[in-house]
Amino acid sequence: MNKLKYKYENRRFVVGGIVITLIALFIVRLFYLQIIDNDYKLRAESNAFLKRTIYPSRGILYDRNDKLLVYNQPAYDVMLTMREVQPFDTLDFCSILGITKEQFIKRIADIKNRRLNPGYSSYTPQVFMTQLSAQECGILQEKLYKFPGFYVQNRTIREYAYPNAALLLGNVGEVNKKDIEQDDYYVAGDNSGRTGIEQSYETYLRGVKGVEILLRDAHGRIQGRYEEGKYDIAPISGKNLKLSIDIELQSYGEKLMQNKLGGIVMIEPESGEVLCMVSAPTYDPSLLVGRIRGRNYSKLQRDPLKPLFNRPLMAQYPPGSTFKPTQGLIFLQEGVITPDTKFTCAHGYTFRGGKPACHGHPSPLPLVGALATSCNSFFPWGLHYMLDDRSRYPSVQQAFDCWKDYMVSMGYGYRLGIDLPGEKRGYIPNSKVYDKIYRGHWNSSTIISIAIGQGEILATPLQICNLAATVANRGYYVTPHVVKEIQDTPLDTLYTRRHYTKVDTHYYDYIAEGMRGAVVGSAWGATCRGANLPDIEVCGKTGTAENPHGKDHSIFMGFAPYKQPKVAIAVFVENAGFGATYAVPIGRLMLEKYLRGHILPESQPIEDYIINASILPNGL
Repeated sequence: MNKLKYKYENRRFVVGGIVITLIALFIVRLFYLQIIDNDYKLRAESNAFLKRTIYPSRGILYDRNDKLLVYNQPAYDVMLTMREVQPFDTLDFCSILGITKEQFIKRIADIKNRRLNPGYSSYTPQVFMTQLSAQECGILQEKLYKFPGFYVQNRTIREYAYPNAALLLGNVGEVNKKDIEQDDYYVAGDNSGRTGIEQSYETYLRGVKGVEILLRDAHGRIQGRYEEGKYDIAPISGKNLKLSIDIELQSYGEKLMQNKLGGIVMIEPESGEVLCMVSAPTYDPSLLVGRIRGRNYSKLQRDPLKPLFNRPLMAQYPPGSTFKPTQGLIFLQEGVITPDTKFTCAHGYTFRGGKPACHGHPSPLPLVGALATSCNSFFPWGLHYMLDDRSRYPSVQQAFDCWKDYMVSMGYGYRLGIDLPGEKRGYIPNSKVYDKIYRGHWNSSTIISIAIGQGEILATPLQICNLAATVANRGYYVTPHVVKEIQDTPLDTLYTRRHYTKVDTHYYDYIAEGMRGAVVGSAWGATCRGANLPDIEVCGKTGTAENPHGKDHSIFMGFAPYKQPKVAIAVFVENAGFGATYAVPIGRLMLEKYLRGHILPESQPIEDYIINASILPNGL
């Protein structure tokens, strides 16, 4: 009897366990279907509702003078919900959209491909074709009833008021798989900023999407808004941006740089605001809008002159003699020289193995005269006494790393942090680089060319202009930036904070004096008289950078006015020879255009000469 009772009790436990297990499995399945499995939820909701995304208006861009630069115009996307598609006349549909049947089949296959289209569901709307014009949309709307499952989604695309500043403004394009995986804001078919301001300020410009909930009947037909839009979510427009650039100045710079390679950067020294950033060659930003974007982008990529390459930010050149002010500042701060120290120049600095050539000028020279005449002997002598005098530093390595620290404080060797993507860092070596190259046996003579901005030294035009702004400010710079104001949002403090160099402020007065002498002339001579403007005290420094691949590069760096600077500038023209030949007159015209607002009659011949000049590699 006890055994029988025990047997029945065991059965009860087994049956109870099975029941509990079934209930647990049922609960887990319900949890999975209702909470975890989004596809089931979408399937259930799609029978009763259609949720349509309402895209916000993208933020508008203005220049510093409130001139409209970039705005929006209406465009239309063809959408479809795959489960609602029924048999229809494919050829008629393709004819309306101007595509082939093969393109239609491929697009449908791509939409269903979860590798290309992560998160695909037949119950959610998918993008079939983007950016139809109003005319194309009108034709489709007339026949849309013939194509069940398809509908039109309102969007906007960018419109440009000027054919300028393409690389600075950037462009908008369709997101890729990586974008979708990294930011759940995006779904397939969405657009985002791909370059320039459009990319770096994407989260401000894109706004917040809205949702419109439409009610279906039992046959899937739209019956109107669910509860009169009570649960709809209105989109929030993107924030407008006021840029620091002057579009008229930008346009003028692009005109001067036509048929040339290089760049122009102008900065307001006190604020760090970029007034213009010209990259040559350039292109009309409207080329990368709409359905023609892909075809035009491919053409620009294949162009041997590289119009998609943002030279002011990405090109890394030897800075040539525009580097000399940094050397004078370091030598003064370290006590290697005084303002009255003079070095002789027998047409260059002679060292074992060679001599950097120098043009004729009086000798010996103090610092101010060496800057005015761009002496190629003074600064190598200074580097020699800094690196090789063991009473100052125990080793050449320590002396050189001290030298590098000064350079970094002046904005060289690392990215400045401008609010644009793609900025390069240039190159300032450290002592370990030379230890590796020369196996620990080297001195100033081994690397003497760096004192005049040659050798291993590389800098971007932006860094060169930033140096001019630092001299103009007598010892500090504000990180260069191209956005002046963000609607209802303060700028990052990075773009308002002053960065002081390791050199005392008063030493910059000697550099400014030397740069002023280079323009107006001095007892020793001058190298950029072509930048001299009546009634405007321009300070300048020329540069002629050696180019192992062809003719030397022409460089000009300067600021104005001398006493209360309002603008700093750097001009870089590839393969154009001496700095005074092309870079100086371009700098003069740009300064005059900005500070006067127009070009004086006496400058007109210079303007004509520059505009008509073509300095392109052979065959291009």
